[in-house]
Amino acid sequence: MTPFGARIRDLRHQRGITLQQMAADLNVSAAYLSALEHGKRGKPGPGLVLELCGYFGLIWDEAEALKNLAEVSRPKVTLDTSGLSPQTTAFANRLGACIRYLDDEAVATLDALLARIQPPLPAKRSRRS
Repeated sequence: MTPFGARIRDLRHQRGITLQQMAADLNVSAAYLSALEHGKRGKPGPGLVLELCGYFGLIWDEAEALKNLAEVSRPKVTLDTSGLSPQTTAFANRLGACIRYLDDEAVATLDALLARIQPPLPAKRSRRS
């Protein structure tokens, strides 16, 4: 299950909405929503995320949080290590091979480590008048 799928399922359960009812209301199949909730579908498009925000009555911070969850909910991730060191490529491959065996504590430890790393921000373009 992805973070996005878990949140959608929680919102649906909190409001007492069945999967079939939500599918009919959104004009999508129940199978699609189930696959989305269980992480069997890729990251949802921005249109569906906005539609879900409206459906559940999410505004401001809640809507932004759902959009952010959608961004980090790709069940199949591809990493491009071309141009990086051999050690980095080996690490990426090892992580890919081992990730399904990490328990929640190990994931939290790695996540905390990665949170301390600040990737460089893209350069802002200057606007000329």
